[in-house]
Amino acid sequence: MSNRKLQPAYGIDDTLGGRISLARDARNISVDEAADILGVEPGTWANWENDRAEPRSNRIDMMAGILQVSVSWLLSGRGTGPRWH
Repeated sequence: MSNRKLQPAYGIDDTLGGRISLARDARNISVDEAADILGVEPGTWANWENDRAEPRSNRIDMMAGILQVSVSWLLSGRGTGPRWH
C-alpha cells in the first residue's frame, strides 16, 4: 500500500474555504503552521476554511503566496491552483 496522497479532482470544492483547505493540504502544512506564517490565530484560519468567515482582501493576497496559488483561483476556482507532489 502506498503512502502517496491521491490528488483530488479540481472543482470538488466550490467555496473559498474549500479551496483554502485544498491548497493547504497540497502544501502539506497544518492549520497551525499556515496561521502562524500569515500571522493570524489558528481558529481564524479554521473559520476561513469552514466558510464561517472570509479573510480580508489583503489577507487573501498573502494567503495565495503562502499556498502557492493565484488569487483568482482562491476566489473563483479559475487560475493557478495547487500543485500536488
